[in-house]
Amino acid sequence: MDQFDEKILTLLKRDARLSVSELANQVNLSRSAVTARVKKLEKQGVILGYHANVVKPEQTVVIKAYLALKFDTSSSTKHCESYAAEIYQIEGVKWSHAISGETDMMLYVETSTMEQLNNIRNQLHQIPELFQLTTHTVLTEFFNTLRHD
Repeated sequence: MDQFDEKILTLLKRDARLSVSELANQVNLSRSAVTARVKKLEKQGVILGYHANVVKPEQTVVIKAYLALKFDTSSSTKHCESYAAEIYQIEGVKWSHAISGETDMMLYVETSTMEQLNNIRNQLHQIPELFQLTTHTVLTEFFNTLRHD
């Protein structure tokens, strides 16, 4: 991947609706060169698809939060992987990462009400080895380049 491919990807991340002509103009290549590059990136699996982020009124997300989980594994042989399978079943949890440092696992949650967020917290507190749960509510999302709903 060269500088032209990188530029094409940057532009498409910002606006996947850009036409080939607009892309060609912005990267200073011909339309046919840009078309070939985009097809190559699609074939290589670098571009996985093009998405419209649409929210139905009844699914409007009001509450977004990060939950930091710390487990007491001193008397257990369980690891984050075993908790992840259980946490995956909780509605509203969008992703889960095992991370380094003081926190063992970080979750990202989207709900439409505080009651639903509290229900998620209550479900997590049912995990016997959960030692500490800290909630960080999102106040403002400035940008999100990973959004693929």
